[in-house]
Amino acid sequence: MGMFRGLEQGDKYDRQYTDNYLYKRIGSYLKDFKREATIIVLSLTLLSFLAAFQPVWFSDAIDSLQAQGSGLAWFKFYQPPWLFQSFHQMQRAEGAPDALVFFVIALTVTSFIQYFVGWLRRYLTGVTLGNIVGNLRKDAFNAALQRDLAFYDKNKSGKIVSRITNDTQEFGDVAIIASDVVTQMIQLVVLMVILFRASFGLTMLLILSTPVTLAVSAGFRVLARRVSRTGSRATANVNDSIQESVSGIAVAKNFRRETLLYEEFSKVNQQSFRANMWRGLVLAAVFPVLNIVAGVVIALVTYTGAQSVVLGQVSLGVWYLFIQGVDRFYFPILNLSTFWSQFQQALSSTERIFALIDADNTVKQIADDPVKSIQGRIDFENVTFSYDDGTVVLKNFDLTIAPGESVAFVGHTGAGKSTIAKLITRFYEFQGGTIRVDGRDIRTLNLHDYRGKLGLVPQQPFLFSGTVLDNIRYARPEASDEEINTIAHSIGNGDWLETLPHGLLTDVGERGARLSMGQRQLVSLVRVLVQNPSIFILDEATASVDPFTESQIQEALELILKQSSSILIAHRLSTVRSADRIIVLKGGEIIEQGSHEQLMTSGGHYAELYDTYFRHQSLEYIENSRSAFAQNAG
Repeated sequence: MGMFRGLEQGDKYDRQYTDNYLYKRIGSYLKDFKREATIIVLSLTLLSFLAAFQPVWFSDAIDSLQAQGSGLAWFKFYQPPWLFQSFHQMQRAEGAPDALVFFVIALTVTSFIQYFVGWLRRYLTGVTLGNIVGNLRKDAFNAALQRDLAFYDKNKSGKIVSRITNDTQEFGDVAIIASDVVTQMIQLVVLMVILFRASFGLTMLLILSTPVTLAVSAGFRVLARRVSRTGSRATANVNDSIQESVSGIAVAKNFRRETLLYEEFSKVNQQSFRANMWRGLVLAAVFPVLNIVAGVVIALVTYTGAQSVVLGQVSLGVWYLFIQGVDRFYFPILNLSTFWSQFQQALSSTERIFALIDADNTVKQIADDPVKSIQGRIDFENVTFSYDDGTVVLKNFDLTIAPGESVAFVGHTGAGKSTIAKLITRFYEFQGGTIRVDGRDIRTLNLHDYRGKLGLVPQQPFLFSGTVLDNIRYARPEASDEEINTIAHSIGNGDWLETLPHGLLTDVGERGARLSMGQRQLVSLVRVLVQNPSIFILDEATASVDPFTESQIQEALELILKQSSSILIAHRLSTVRSADRIIVLKGGEIIEQGSHEQLMTSGGHYAELYDTYFRHQSLEYIENSRSAFAQNAG
């Protein structure tokens, strides 16, 4: 199993559940389908009894034909009195051939009953399990939505998708098979009673051979659970590879790395193939091995039964009953043994689903106080934050942002700018200190209410498939078309909409791929304007945009800054200058703060950053560059 190294560990949030716990938890999904479950159980029971009695009727028919109406004393034990009396009278009056006709009619009627009851059972089973799988999938998807961003930093989204789709479907497929096995097990119990009444010796021979079958089955159990879990993880790796490759296809094409992506996919795909081949071999090996055991037992029962017929210990019909009964006795056991491996596969899948549902968030709220309104005051008091790898980003950090104030954070990569924004949004949990919003501990607020008062534009604005109008309305679904249109036209009189083929009805494509980066930023900013947040957070993109788009973006920013407290992680000079206060970060500490003019005059770290990142964006720099170019050209 060394070829599957890396698949045994699983994900960090994986858990080990006992089988009993899994049974109870799966059973909890049945509580809304008690009526359907009751009908299914009754149908299973009826089908099991009908299937178990069929060989009995054949056996008695053989004895009746052989005895030419000698009576049905043995058969009487198994049949309702009215059926026995009617059959016995028919046998006396018209002889064995008419009795055979009666058996044919009875079997025909039984077959029709089995068909209709079986159809009802399968229909209700399909509907019930479909709903259960749907509810299980909804719970898993809802759990994925409730996980914080730190969870997605550590776990690949493709593997999460695999748990929600593949594992739930696998559970449903196996559950359908389970209903067939239950039918056969009930049939086995009924048949055992019949066989004991027919011949105690032959029945004990069957029972004594059962431990061998069970021992072989038990040998596959642990191995099946292991290879099933490995196969599921390998499939999740394939899904993750596909998702990551498709998401990054533009980068791959730009660097001509399609071959590398194909080779990486081929590697995980081959690993998945080997893992699932092993799973298939283990599951496929169960039936042949158990069939060998069953074949030996059938041969032994057939020979022993024939000897008993010769010696007059059992009738010919009873011997035939055991020949048929051996198959019906062992088929449920063989199916159960084979199914047990598949069942372990289903348990492994449900274990992965419940692990996702039960995964812990790192963000912990200590209360759930409602948030009706926010003025926008933010206080960091001695806050300490570090990532899981131990890297300390903020240590004893203090900061106060006044209501309505706009603050721009600048600093080199890793200075802690984005971390501050993520702590304010409660995407990450800090390890020490306190963050207060309007004097209230941020850990006591209802997150749904609180985040409803925040407007966030990430560095890579994400747009959902649909139109520009749909994406703007995403912030406030109840917003009317007229309201959105008015807000959109408040930016540059709507000139930016003219750059879109169909204005607000332009299809943005997957992840906004049909729009430029600047257009995506504008859509994201208009979305925030429609939301009218109390606190605005901008993680500005570093991509260069044309002067027209930049002026539109700046105009949208100024509209937002007028109505909210703002945290700006700035990469454009125009954004930095529009802030009320500039805070310079280095190593997670505030080393300078003030206006642009104050910081430039002091000649500190901000002046260095300005020369490195911002000076080339200034109008003075552009004009000087043009003059120098003109002089050189002259």
